Amino acid sequence: MSPARIPIATYRLQFNKDFRFADACTILDYLTELGISDIYVSPILGSRKGSEHGYDVTDPTRINPELGSEEEWQKFQDELQKRGMGLVLDIVPNHMAASLENPWWMDVLENGPQSAFAGYFDIEWHPGSQGLDGKILLPVLGRPFGEVLDSGEVKLVFQDGKFFFQYFESYFPLAPRSYHEILHHRVDRLKETLGGDSPTYHEYSGILASLSQIANLDRRSGESAADRRLRFEAARNRLWDLVKSSKEISDFVNNLRELNGIPNDPASLSSLQRLLAEQNYKLAYWQNLNESINYRRFFTIADLVGVRVEDPVVFEATHGSLCRLISKGPFTGLRVDHIDGLRDPFAYLIRLQERLASPDAPASSPTSYVLVEKILSRQESLPRDWPVSGTTGYDYLNQANGVFVYPEGAKQIEQIYSAFVGREHKFADVVYQKKKLVMSTLLGVEMRTLGQRLAELASHDRYARELPSGQLVEALIEVTACLPVYRTYIRTMEVPELAAKYIERALEEARRRAPHLNSAGFAFVREVLLLLNLPHVLADQQEARLAFVMRWQQLTGPIVAKGVEDTALYVYHPLLSLNEVGGDPQPSEATSDEEFFSFLQRRRQNWRDSLNATTTHDTKRSEDVRARINVLSELPDEWQAHLDLWAKQNSKHKEEIEGRAVPDRNEEYFLYQTLLGMWPLDQQGCSALLERVQAYLIKANREAMVHTRWTRPNERHEDALRRFAGTILSSEQSTDFLQDFRSFVKKIAYFGMINSLSQVLLKITSPGVPDFYQGSELWDLRLVDPDNRRPVNFARRINLLETLHRAHSEVQDSERLARDVVDRWQDGGTKLFLLGKAIRHRREHEQLFRDGDLLPLETTGDRSGNVVAFIRKNNAESSLVAIPRWLSRVSKISTSAPTAQNWEDTKLVLPDGSPVNWRNVITGGMLTTEKTGNNTCLTPEKLFRDFPVALLSAAD
Repeated sequence: MSPARIPIATYRLQFNKDFRFADACTILDYLTELGISDIYVSPILGSRKGSEHGYDVTDPTRINPELGSEEEWQKFQDELQKRGMGLVLDIVPNHMAASLENPWWMDVLENGPQSAFAGYFDIEWHPGSQGLDGKILLPVLGRPFGEVLDSGEVKLVFQDGKFFFQYFESYFPLAPRSYHEILHHRVDRLKETLGGDSPTYHEYSGILASLSQIANLDRRSGESAADRRLRFEAARNRLWDLVKSSKEISDFVNNLRELNGIPNDPASLSSLQRLLAEQNYKLAYWQNLNESINYRRFFTIADLVGVRVEDPVVFEATHGSLCRLISKGPFTGLRVDHIDGLRDPFAYLIRLQERLASPDAPASSPTSYVLVEKILSRQESLPRDWPVSGTTGYDYLNQANGVFVYPEGAKQIEQIYSAFVGREHKFADVVYQKKKLVMSTLLGVEMRTLGQRLAELASHDRYARELPSGQLVEALIEVTACLPVYRTYIRTMEVPELAAKYIERALEEARRRAPHLNSAGFAFVREVLLLLNLPHVLADQQEARLAFVMRWQQLTGPIVAKGVEDTALYVYHPLLSLNEVGGDPQPSEATSDEEFFSFLQRRRQNWRDSLNATTTHDTKRSEDVRARINVLSELPDEWQAHLDLWAKQNSKHKEEIEGRAVPDRNEEYFLYQTLLGMWPLDQQGCSALLERVQAYLIKANREAMVHTRWTRPNERHEDALRRFAGTILSSEQSTDFLQDFRSFVKKIAYFGMINSLSQVLLKITSPGVPDFYQGSELWDLRLVDPDNRRPVNFARRINLLETLHRAHSEVQDSERLARDVVDRWQDGGTKLFLLGKAIRHRREHEQLFRDGDLLPLETTGDRSGNVVAFIRKNNAESSLVAIPRWLSRVSKISTSAPTAQNWEDTKLVLPDGSPVNWRNVITGGMLTTEKTGNNTCLTPEKLFRDFPVALLSAAD
């Protein structure tokens, strides 16, 4: 069944303390005017204080108070409903914040395996690591444990009636059993002070007695966690009341700080060390990769802990309040974050749809509109049996972006890159190396744990028991490094055909890359991953193998994300516009027209309600940055000439560190393309440019893990990068460079503008739901987060839209208005003008653009490759879409009608029976087809006479 409501166009808003529900209400009229049908919002549930994104959930049972109250949330929904708008909400089922602000997590740290919430988190309580049985390892210390202890950085504190270990801004609760030990310390001194018959002392003694019982109770596995917690809370509340009412008790408890010992006096620190050892957690140095983190992290982030949402109890606890909050509003659907992190995505999605359905709804009722954040490889499709409407749109983004890469120039760009950096790159080799690097460093703990489980499986196999565990682990690493997709979806003993295909491909490639490894190791890995039904494998061992595979699947996604998106894409970058989430950065592999239209046809048939995204909160670069950089593929000779000149001009600004120049050639290449993509169009943007560039350079180079890393920053290298950027962007120190750079970027920005308009129209008219990231309706020259999470100037956008509306009402000649808008393209009004016209047309012809056929148009003539065109047709309705591309090869910068020049004999050939008369939706003009032989044609001169792109509606 189809969802009850499908968006026509979505607009993504990022809520935070500086942009709340009330702020969103003030821009709804503006978004309605643009034609947006549904607001698509970032997570709204309780998250860490000051969170900029909401993905660090601390309390899924309530709204984040920094965003507004429940009443304000309801008012936001009411305002949406008044305007007929819908709501798509982002949710985070995979993980929560491991922080003081998360009451469930703090309860687990306090009570360990006996916490009522111990089963909520993906924790291995018996990992086999020394000193971790029944404990959680917390890699939070900035130095080795001994140094931290000696320095006095970890301290016992009493705050609001509770004991904590304080480490700078972090607080860690003490186990109930520790309370008795601490409060019993020198109790005889308190007795002397108060007197043994004192009512205050009697109350204190009673509290001690209760705590003693609780300390013994928490060692009995049969004791109810809820009862134990109630008794402990009662004792703790009694203590807090006593502290507040008795100065003597308050002084005594505060004096217990003597248990902290004296910094740099090892003998005095023994009591503190013993107390730390008693806890349900073990504090550890965050860089010590030999420690065994025994909980599932979100990627490599230690303060985001995996949630066991596969447990129905946990599912309800994390989704119940959410469902209540959306039950009284214009709910359209949900966006599910990091679906690949879940143990069983299919089962989760089934349960989610069931939970979203009303209790009395018949089985035939429409499902809810659910999108998954799923990164698909180029030839991969979303599983057809998933009960979802599609993805968040990275698949569309990469396909559409490739349309604007000039194939011949792209091949030359690769050669220029290799020559400039001084080495040949094969992206597949870079990916392989970086995935292995991630598995040995950032995710080394997880891979070692997985390797131990594999060795355990082998020890129970009669044919594999003698295999060296080291070789088994190596074989697993090789296969994982060669897996061509983020993950497979094996959930039962029946391995899906596609999963088997991907695993077999990985095995074949792994054997090729690692011929030195014992073939028996690969054979056993194959047996396990494919769950081969072999006679000698007992049922319990087969179940253990399935559990292993499901855990492996949860890890392969983070390995790809960290190894490819966050590392390889910062190492290999001939054309930065292709280095996107889920993309292929090899310019020679950019999307062909045939591949793109084939993708759109499959999308129309199978996933017509999936998002068409071009910028998101997670993209490496905004759509307009990519559109500019794509122009380089059209101008490879010019790019090489400028690149060589800039390198020569700026060589004197490089520094030598440890025998190498900084930046190196790869970093320098990366910087120049980045500057071309992000160079501001106004002076206001230039004022913040250097700070943005320097911050981005450091982030990009830490991600690359070549000369510096997040885990081991190379400050000398980073400082040299900052100085280089500062020098070449200084008008006093780099006059020649900046003069040449500004001249070239002017050209790149102009033709990048045309690319941007083309991709906007393509997105709105292609099969799928067009999605717009906040602020991207004007020129949006932002980079990856945090750059793309800067505040949006909505007042400017509202004023510009009002100006366009006034001009439209005052000017009789709509075609002249369109030309005027293009003449002032630098202010962003051109993009806003197009976006509003095209979305409103889509709204007026909803079924045409959702269900209609897509008919690619043939182009003829010398410039045929410079136009991409198609017709959307549904019964009697037809719309024609035509966009130009690669125009820098055939045109010059012009102040008017930039795309109406130099088309020579180029024509678009329309199918037989096409309408003769068409109305230009953007300019209001009328066009009539002409006959060329037996063909019905339109010419680019007519299509692009008044505006760079064309959207026509049949007028017959």
